[in-house]
Amino acid sequence: MKFNRDQLITQLTGNVCKVTFIKKNNERRVMECTLRSDIVPPYERKTEVTESAEPSPVVSVWDLEKAAWRSFRVDRVLDVEVE
Repeated sequence: MKFNRDQLITQLTGNVCKVTFIKKNNERRVMECTLRSDIVPPYERKTEVTESAEPSPVVSVWDLEKAAWRSFRVDRVLDVEVE
């Protein structure tokens, strides 16, 4: 199943989700994560942002288990469960 980046971000902004994806090393990973503003700490960008015509294939999220920012590629997502 293909997932849409904008739909994923909408789900993550309003919910805690379990996202199953394939990591770069081909390992399967299940991550409990969110973008809910009442859960994630303020994000401080350390590099300058450049605008691109293409949306990034990478989604950055707050990993609840590791209490840290993590990311995954949309094209490697296998499943999303809203909790």
